[in-house]
Amino acid sequence: MILKSYDLKNHIKKKINIYLLYGQNSDLIDEVIEKNLKPITSKNHYNYEESEILLNKENFEESLTSKSFFEEDKLLIINRATDKIFGIIEQIYKNKDDDLKIILKSGTLEKKSKLRNFFEKTKDIIVIPFYEDTKQSLQYIAQNFFREINIKISPQNINFIIEKSKGSRINLKSELEKIKNFCKGKTSIEFNDLLKLTCSAKDYEISELADECLAKNKKKAILMLNEFNASIEDNILILKSFLFKLKRLKKLKEEIESNKNQDQVLSSYKPPIFWKDKEIIKRQLNTLSINDIKIFIKKVSELELLVKKNSTLSNEVTNNFIFETIESSNNLI
Repeated sequence: MILKSYDLKNHIKKKINIYLLYGQNSDLIDEVIEKNLKPITSKNHYNYEESEILLNKENFEESLTSKSFFEEDKLLIINRATDKIFGIIEQIYKNKDDDLKIILKSGTLEKKSKLRNFFEKTKDIIVIPFYEDTKQSLQYIAQNFFREINIKISPQNINFIIEKSKGSRINLKSELEKIKNFCKGKTSIEFNDLLKLTCSAKDYEISELADECLAKNKKKAILMLNEFNASIEDNILILKSFLFKLKRLKKLKEEIESNKNQDQVLSSYKPPIFWKDKEIIKRQLNTLSINDIKIFIKKVSELELLVKKNSTLSNEVTNNFIFETIESSNNLI
């Protein structure tokens, strides 16, 4: 039986023993398990990886039936489930053990997946797809949050909080909790308050500067650099930001070059890539070769060590690297 995640609460009291939760939104999957499923199942929780079950099928099957004196029932959570475990799950379903509940957590499952098809066509077990959060779904979470705590906030400020969360539901809820504590005794929150509570404005500028350089947006990168008054600590953060983004580009490039679709690779990447960042990352991927990326990673790692050893060189070293980056291609803007 196929359900939407928000419909689950209408079915959890029914005698459902096996659940399949699949998709790229692992944050929401974990949230649903913690809030909706664990409270109505056994206190005896056991976590398994699919790989360890497949390596020790006999031990796993024995553990299904064995109970300690204090165990009336048990809940098994199987992580990274694929079609390889289908036969075992089918047999568990046929055995109809009311004292055993199972939650299968999976990534993307194609329409032809045996596991997905079995759950979709069987009425007394539940399958729920979990799609990536969109800007709209995160806005909905934030809007409801501020409505519940009676805090006035502008749509622009909500968007700012979402941008800081980088498309992650967990990050968003963490930011909202910080804001909730700050807002005790208040009726509204302004942009300046948000800057203090979330990442600083300078952190934001550093990340954007690195993005524009790697995308070869020469004019914008130079304009930002001229307006940016960097300290020694800022220069280290700039280099760290470059290193993080370059390592991510390397992983993305390698997956794409192994004959995978670019959009699919970007959508399935972990941690999730914020939708607002996808276009500039595509430009970076189209501009830089895998060899360029590897050279830059080596260079940045060396420069970070140099700056830490000799802080007086930090501005010169960092600025030279930035100019080298944006001048290293003919595709300049």
